[in-house]
Amino acid sequence: MSPGGASPISGRQPQAVRSALAILEEVAGSGVGVTAKEISTALRIPPATTYRLLNLLVAEEYLVRLPDLGGFALGRRSAALAPAPVTLPTAARAVMERLRSRVRWGAHLAAFPGQRLVFLDPDPDHPPADAAELTRHAHATALGRLLLAEHDGPVPTNLTRLTPHTVVDPVELKERLVEVARTGLARQCGEFRSERGCLAVPVRAPDDQRLVAGLALTGPADRVAAPNEDLVEVLRRHAAELAPLLA
Repeated sequence: MSPGGASPISGRQPQAVRSALAILEEVAGSGVGVTAKEISTALRIPPATTYRLLNLLVAEEYLVRLPDLGGFALGRRSAALAPAPVTLPTAARAVMERLRSRVRWGAHLAAFPGQRLVFLDPDPDHPPADAAELTRHAHATALGRLLLAEHDGPVPTNLTRLTPHTVVDPVELKERLVEVARTGLARQCGEFRSERGCLAVPVRAPDDQRLVAGLALTGPADRVAAPNEDLVEVLRRHAAELAPLLA
């Protein structure tokens, strides 16, 4: 046994470590959405080995699978190796402060770089769930549904049921996403956490209407489920104020 009781490194393990690091570098260099086949071809690693290492890196949160299952992106733990500071314009922070002063809900602003969810301004009084976890279970979150609704592709079929209320049927989820795209409002009630719910609206660039961020309110699931047009209108107005500041 090695010091601390750990097993000694076998002859094969150094090569596996080098291959895993090479995969991380390939994902970082190729950009969001690179596929397992592309990684295997570029690095000349056998497909079976590539898939095994990709699954390990996803499980350890160094990589994430994209919501549409089309490829991979760097995960939370990779970002932590070289964290880049997020700078939000002062005017955008002022908008968020005004929103929080008007509602008793948690108010969060998130961006979607490379089909991942990253918080730009999480509510300090109502800390949100981990962004990597929200990305991984995008089908069960309001912000995640904003992102999924942007892509007119097939809905993932291996959906995780997080609570008894989580929508895991692909047909039903597709209907929800169509409604999000039509109304510009995403809602989940007790699907990610049984007792909590969320409303979210897109923040779109004024020039080309691309999705640049999502503005969300979190609160008790029963209150989210109740229609509240005034609250939704407040959310939409603040999203419109944020749009030119973030585009």
